[in-house]
Parts: sequence; C-alpha cells; structure tokens
Amino acid sequence: MALVTLKEILANTRKEQYAVGAFNFSCPEDAEGIVMAGVEKKAPVILQVSMNALKYNGLKALVGYIKGMAESVEIPVCLHLDHATDYDLIRECVREGFTSVMVDASKKPYEENIADSRAIVEYAHSYGVSVEAELGMLGGREENVVVADASAAMTNPEDVPRFVQETGIDALAVAIGTAHGFYKADPKLDFIRLEKILQLTDCPLVLHGGTGVPEEDFRRCVQMGMSKINYGTAIKSVFVGAVAAVTPDEIQKVPGKQDPRNLLKPAKIAVAKHVGEKIDIYGSTGKAW
Repeated sequence: MALVTLKEILANTRKEQYAVGAFNFSCPEDAEGIVMAGVEKKAPVILQVSMNALKYNGLKALVGYIKGMAESVEIPVCLHLDHATDYDLIRECVREGFTSVMVDASKKPYEENIADSRAIVEYAHSYGVSVEAELGMLGGREENVVVADASAAMTNPEDVPRFVQETGIDALAVAIGTAHGFYKADPKLDFIRLEKILQLTDCPLVLHGGTGVPEEDFRRCVQMGMSKINYGTAIKSVFVGAVAAVTPDEIQKVPGKQDPRNLLKPAKIAVAKHVGEKIDIYGSTGKAW
C-alpha cells in the first residue's frame, strides 16, 4: 500500500492503548528488516531517518526505495524525518515524498519554538504531510542530536496546550526522563509528568530515547496513552553485531564467488527479530488494519 502520514498511523493509538514503533534505519537492509517485522506481526511501522542517514543514502534514492517497500506490503508504513534542525532540508523532504517530518526547535526559547514549528506545519500541511515537534529537551547523544545531561529539561505540562494549539502539530515529543543513545544506568521516567500532559492535550505524544528503557516502563507509557515510541541506537548495534558474527567461511561459501548478501542477510533477519520483539511490547501487533 502507499505510504501513510503520521497523523493517519497514530489515529487510534490512545483510544486502543497501543503505540506505533518509530524505528530508525541507516540503509536499505535495516529498513527492510523493520518492514519484515511489521509484516510478520501485522503491525503498522514508522520508518524514520536522521539527517545524517538521509545524507548517506541520498534523498531521492531513499524516498524511492522506501516507497517501493511500502507499496509491496499490506501494512501501513510511514516515512518520517527525525530530529531535523535544517528547515530547508525539511521542506525538501516534504516536496520529495516524506509523509511526516519532525522539526526540532526544542533548544530555542518557547516563543521561537512555537514560531518555527508553526511555519513548518503550515508548509508541510499544504502538501498533506504530518509534523512532529518537541517541547523540552532530552539529554544524551545520537548522531546529530547532542544535549549535555545538565542541559536536559523536562517538558513543562503547562506549556503544552498553547504549544499544540498555536503550532497545529500532529504529534508532540515530550521529555519525561529518557535520553538518546545507550544509558549508563536505568532511566527514571516521570510518569506523574506524563499523566499531567495527557490530561492537558489530545495530541498524540512521542517518547524519544527508547533504547534501554525497561519493558515495564514501555508498557506503562503505552497504557497511559503514549502513541509513538522512537527506537534506534540498539538497531544499529544489532545490525553491526550480526555482520561481525559472520565467519569468513560463511561469506565465501564458494571460493572466488563472494556475495555481499551472505554478509547482509543475517543482519536484516536479526533486525527483524529485534524489532518484532519491540512491536509486541508496544502493543501494536495485529493493529495494521
């Protein structure tokens, strides 16, 4: 089926108490592994790409192969630009076929965050593309996202209603204690803060920094009403680990006829298995239709 928007793929999440996994990919192989997991679990999936991964793959090529994947399966697939701070790049992605983009002006003062997010919403919505924005900041490091832990600020619930109303966003990323990258210790999620935010807005909420969050915390977030869960760092680790585990004999099963597929197929399968486990935890298994 054709790519769907973020607004469409998150529409029933809070009501039916499940979240859609937003899985970062770096190349066609891990993207295909993510889609394989969605097909196996009959679950909707969000394929999201960072600005760095987008540059690595090339914008037109990336949109082309993701559209092809989506059209070859019968589950909803959304193509989402993650944590974008380059507004020209965001607009280019909108024009080229992304169905969702995230404008990240969270490091800016509140009023500037509203103004910048609203400008992107107005542009993206004119193309029928969804927009996610962030209020508050996550600590940690992941590709182009770098925030010192001391600078990380959780979302102020009282700031949420006006932000959502004046920007017109389709999803709101909130900071409740998670961080990008691998954790040095188990994260301490502020569920009281999350509950307050949920009471103040119907806008679908997004949890960033999913790698390393305990299963029980994921389940609690989903039961409370979290709609989208971002997960990326561990996927890279799983992919690289699977490639590294392939022995020279397995790569060269026929001497002189080396085949890259012998190296990459195990990584794709490992990603599919790992993502499938997260889909089960998020409660989106069987929610494709």
